[in-house]
Amino acid sequence: MLNTLDLDSTVPVGAVAAPESVLDWGASAVAGDVVLDERVASNASWSAVVAAGHVLTIVDVGGNQSADFLAFDAHDTTHRYSAPDTIAAQRNAYLRTGSVLMSNESQPLMTIVATDIDRHDTIGGACSKESNTLRYGHHVAFQHACRENFLSEGAAHGLGARDLVSNINWFMNVPIESDGALGIVDGMSGPGKRVALRAERDVLVLLSNCPQMNNPCNDFNPTPLRMIVVDPAGRDAFEEASR
Repeated sequence: MLNTLDLDSTVPVGAVAAPESVLDWGASAVAGDVVLDERVASNASWSAVVAAGHVLTIVDVGGNQSADFLAFDAHDTTHRYSAPDTIAAQRNAYLRTGSVLMSNESQPLMTIVATDIDRHDTIGGACSKESNTLRYGHHVAFQHACRENFLSEGAAHGLGARDLVSNINWFMNVPIESDGALGIVDGMSGPGKRVALRAERDVLVLLSNCPQMNNPCNDFNPTPLRMIVVDPAGRDAFEEASR
């Protein structure tokens, strides 16, 4: 039997948040009535339906955590996030405040209404057991990856492998070099950094809190995420009625 302790490798094994990690659980980036507030453990998956007009804030609790993300029309999952349509509509490969996440039918799904970091990635894709093995060696084949998280979480909504498309990597830094090459480098995020998305229709969100700890995208240290959904109209309506 192969003993991983005998391998001459710098790749860490056993992805867990280091006990000394600095964690900042943050808060919603947008005021409103809280309708959902959940924590996603490192390496785990998560999903929810965000109603039209509600705002989802994703908090990068430990910093440099890649949040792999897919979005579907909640009532018709064949209507889903499209990286090519989004990039073409924005005329920009990076996602920033004001970017609209477009569907494969060129319809808006969600809009970025606030972000604490300069840009987010929608090109780098999700890690898989196969890609991890190719990049880092067969001794990482036992590690699950974002593709496995998407498949297990998506199954609860009737989604399968054919429904997985190019995803967004919130908080991940993938610079496009002058020659067109992509880099996967140290992140620009930090504990408590946030991105907030307004749903333009009822949207099913699928998320993998990336288990990847073999490259700098997670600072070699997967950490938790916080997911907060608020209803801004609820707060506005209350304040209006109180005047």
